[in-house]
Amino acid sequence: MINPSANGWIDKFFTENNANFIDFHHDILSFYEDCRSTGFIYGYVVRYQLQNQINTSKWSYDEVTKVGFLNTLFSLYRIVKSNGTKEDFINSVYQFYKIIQPENLNFIKKLLPEGSYSSRLEKVIDERIQTNNNTISKNFSHIITNALLFIDVLAFEHYLKKETLPADYLKNIESDCIKIVSLALKIKERKSKYDELLVKLFENSIRYTKFNTIENIELSEIKLMRHTSLLEKLYLLDIAQMALWSDEKLESNEVVFLKQLTQNLELDPSLLNKSVHEINDFIEKYKSEIPFFNYSNPIKHFYDQANKNVTKLIIRNKDRLTKEIKESGELMQLLAKSTRKDLSKEEKKKVKKQLLDICKTVPSLTIFLLPGGGLLLPILIKFIPQLLPSAFNENLDD
Repeated sequence: MINPSANGWIDKFFTENNANFIDFHHDILSFYEDCRSTGFIYGYVVRYQLQNQINTSKWSYDEVTKVGFLNTLFSLYRIVKSNGTKEDFINSVYQFYKIIQPENLNFIKKLLPEGSYSSRLEKVIDERIQTNNNTISKNFSHIITNALLFIDVLAFEHYLKKETLPADYLKNIESDCIKIVSLALKIKERKSKYDELLVKLFENSIRYTKFNTIENIELSEIKLMRHTSLLEKLYLLDIAQMALWSDEKLESNEVVFLKQLTQNLELDPSLLNKSVHEINDFIEKYKSEIPFFNYSNPIKHFYDQANKNVTKLIIRNKDRLTKEIKESGELMQLLAKSTRKDLSKEEKKKVKKQLLDICKTVPSLTIFLLPGGGLLLPILIKFIPQLLPSAFNENLDD
């Protein structure tokens, strides 16, 4: 029995499952549809692409996800490189990640030339699986973060076929994912103030690019023609479905949007019908197990829980936080100004940067520096006037 948290788990996984892998007979559509049923596409792994399943009852969720991630990459590798060995695969994945080197991951120390390729790959995969262990967001943002893990699979397919990866590949695919999510929520008939938070959850889960929320963009403006792989097209369609599923019902204009997206991606309409059917079946089957979908409005629940927990942390660290803010003259002035009028874009950036710098000095508040932590900052900013009433009054008088 393998232990995905112990050194050598990758080699043991291949040894124990040497004859257990599914042969997709070079059928990429079958591979992708099976990915859906494993839950990997939706960020919640319930089974593996294996003939006989592994007992994971004693594993943590990040361990389950790590094995699912490796298994998915290997299944794809067997389709593209039918004669490749598991040693060739491990080397290919490792070389692939050496090319990527995302800005927001500390890959430098992870890719030091020491140990076997499989042991180094274990460190890379461990770094890739970010399930947010902090109590504020672990049950909600990780499903988005892990759903976006499939972008690595798309990039790996491109790398295997072309033996290279364009510098802007990951940036483009992530950017288009967020644009599609933003558009999907924009056309919803039953809009909620929490829809914006869902976009922020996606934005805070991206790894390869940084940008603000997309506004005033039309579907026709997204360069979908650059996505030529069937995997890319099906994944972009499913990402739109995930965004629209939050209210559990597709309205007529949402159906029109999905049909137009399907057409723009040059996919057969039958693939849309199958996508709709399979995401509904999956979520209905596992809804009770997935915190994100286990509430009538999961985004509202996330916000309420985050607000409650962040408030507790702020109160607990009130004296230290107050002292740090008071010592930052520019930050005090900007926060005081924000009580009278809206800050400029540049001023908001300064506030965010200086607050994050302060959070670095208070151990309990380093949660704001973790993946997804950025979307919690507005809660902190909203609470600050209660920390500094006299200081704010003085600034306002000035």
